[in-house]
Amino acid sequence: MKLSLFMMPMHNMNRSYPLTLDEDIEQFTLADELGFEEAWVGEHYSSDIEQISSPLVFLAFMASRTKQIKLGTGVLALPYYHPAQLASHVALVDQLTKGRFIFGIGTGALGSDIEVLGLEGANRQDMMLDSIDLIKKIWTSDPPYDFKGKFWNIKITENVWPDLGVGPLPKPLQQPYPPMAISVSSPNSSSMRVAAQLDLMPISANFVASWVVKTHWETYLDECRKLGKVADGSKWRVARSIFVAETDKGAEAYVQKPGGAYDWYYDYMFQVYSRMKAPGLLAPRPDTPPESITHQMVRDNFVIYGSPDTVTRKLLALRDEVGPFGTLMMTAHDWSDKAIMRRSMELLANDVMPRVNAELNATQAA
Repeated sequence: MKLSLFMMPMHNMNRSYPLTLDEDIEQFTLADELGFEEAWVGEHYSSDIEQISSPLVFLAFMASRTKQIKLGTGVLALPYYHPAQLASHVALVDQLTKGRFIFGIGTGALGSDIEVLGLEGANRQDMMLDSIDLIKKIWTSDPPYDFKGKFWNIKITENVWPDLGVGPLPKPLQQPYPPMAISVSSPNSSSMRVAAQLDLMPISANFVASWVVKTHWETYLDECRKLGKVADGSKWRVARSIFVAETDKGAEAYVQKPGGAYDWYYDYMFQVYSRMKAPGLLAPRPDTPPESITHQMVRDNFVIYGSPDTVTRKLLALRDEVGPFGTLMMTAHDWSDKAIMRRSMELLANDVMPRVNAELNATQAA
């Protein structure tokens, strides 16, 4: 099992924007130093707590500050962009990262972002599919271009001057294009079927219960069977909130600290889903009555915490429960207690993951 970092990012309100950006940069750098396989960052325009408006700009900045870690968008909302612009921007970032880029895509979900861009009522799923089809055509073709999509057309036919280098849209370093991933959250999500159909790497979100994550693998398996494909768990990434401390008692105290990094996060997510009139999406179990759900219940069920021994056991149990995911994505949380959070990442990378993989290798050998 590989280890990656997933950063939404999420920071408590009223914290300094420059300070939280510095923390995000430091966390990416630490992940690289600790041997994390990948680091992903999300995209939001209109949120005080998720202030990275361009993951491409952020990853281009991180390219020169990291050495080996792969850098992924988690995710770029394709309906927000013209495909020709986005194809060109992604190609540039793939070149700047020397081929360490992963192209994570999605439809966009934050209502305020959708409103400010005038996309209320738009069929964003179809827009995403149209966009990715056009982007692939751009990257695998030379001008003249004349691609007709459902929502966009890509056309350069009159202004192609080969002797002056005018006309070609840039191509990524990785050929024919960078690896692609798609985010998944709802039970039995149709995005898992899209992942199987388009050979995308699925990413299961951290803010859903493990029983929901299990339906993701079941849906993926079902779609692969229909397509005559072999489902490959190594492509599947599962994001979880994880905190490791020296002792179980210390880990529990930190995770349950009122207003702390984990308590605040799940209180916030609980309020978001409550305002959406969908608290049941945070149900720790399928039969949990929605009216009984509290943010403390969600926090204690969703965060994997404890000593290295305990977290190792919980991660192995999670994989047994949900399916054979190949990459664990540790979700980033606020670094208001920097030393504690750095130590948790160190314990996860240097102590927990070697134990997890030793157990998985022993089981496979047996």
